[in-house]
Amino acid sequence: MPLTDFACRVTDSGTCTVTGSGAASPDAGAAPGAPVPAPSPVAGTDAAVSRAVGREADGLAVASFVLGLVGLLVFNVLLGPTAIVMALLALARRTRRRGRALLGLALGVADLVVLAVLVTGNGAIAWDFGG
Repeated sequence: MPLTDFACRVTDSGTCTVTGSGAASPDAGAAPGAPVPAPSPVAGTDAAVSRAVGREADGLAVASFVLGLVGLLVFNVLLGPTAIVMALLALARRTRRRGRALLGLALGVADLVVLAVLVTGNGAIAWDFGG
């Protein structure tokens, strides 16, 4: 029987009421309109997906922190914006390491502030400690 011949309405109790014109329920002996158990999703798939997304978000938070920290010393023009984007992605994906993501965001902004100070002081995007 094609799937389009009947519809299943799931109630709060978790049962499925089959409706449709002349449609038989998935169980061979059940009459149309009789409650049948709702199909259960594959066990553990939602939990596994949320763990994978959580792990990815945690990795983004840590990477943001590390890139922001390294960006204070070298390549702040590149690492600062990258740290900011990674921190915002980690926060949007609800990381468990929220503090590291916020530190990565702050360090990314600090990278850009250091860059702005260096550009206004030297007139170039370069480190110059000499006189």
